Amino acid sequence: MNLTYDIPELVPYINWPYFFYAWQVKDEAEKARLRQEAEDTLGQLEGKYHAYAIFELFDANADGDDIIIYRGKSLEGKRIPCLRQQQGNPPYLCLADFISPMSKSLTPHHSPLTTQLGLFATSADIGLETDFDSDPYQKMMTQLLADRLAEAAAERMHEQVRKEYWGYAKDERLSIPDMLIEKFQGIRPAVGYPSLPDTSLNFVLDQLLDMKQIGIRLTESGAMKPHASVSGLMFSHPKARYFNLGKIGEDQLLDYARRRGLPVEVCRKFLAANL
Repeated sequence: MNLTYDIPELVPYINWPYFFYAWQVKDEAEKARLRQEAEDTLGQLEGKYHAYAIFELFDANADGDDIIIYRGKSLEGKRIPCLRQQQGNPPYLCLADFISPMSKSLTPHHSPLTTQLGLFATSADIGLETDFDSDPYQKMMTQLLADRLAEAAAERMHEQVRKEYWGYAKDERLSIPDMLIEKFQGIRPAVGYPSLPDTSLNFVLDQLLDMKQIGIRLTESGAMKPHASVSGLMFSHPKARYFNLGKIGEDQLLDYARRRGLPVEVCRKFLAANL
């Protein structure tokens, strides 16, 4: 499913504290001035630039620390290898914990435990990053607003998925401020963030979503262009929660490389911050 958003639809979903943090602004009066300037800029951009979302819902099962997703009636599932916490206090979480495990005696599409997993990506028009090179201040302003619009598109898209397309929370009645502090059921961990740090997983998502439909291309490391883009997974499990993977050991690195089907040194590069 592809969605296009006009800027006015997304403005209420902008999480402004992250915008102020990017500017390193702490004074409340300065925050108010900066927000007014940002909203004036968004008004000038209206109609010229948009944000986009693409998502798909898949049948899924967990197989150990892998999530297996199925398209249509195919039993040949695509695997998304995940990583498990190894430090701190139990429980040691893994994103695969929030998907029902595959029945040992039944095929996935006959298993009563089969659940669903959502994959998504959002982005803002590349022009927000390239059309203002002649004015460094305006360039920075529009780039930071593009980041916020891509995140706002993810927030709006996730709301629509929960209430309409997936529909597991049809009766949700949350205010936008409540959404921004994640009071909804389920989670949408983003690729490259604490529980899903390997950016190269974007190659797996791209195979399934075809991100170029909304203007996203991937670099050799799996980073997305435009920079104002977000990708990730959507879980509906009522006990699903965000967590920080933290540091992992050599044993898990070796196991993860095996499950990814990649050389250990390649995975070491992608997971350097977690080793």
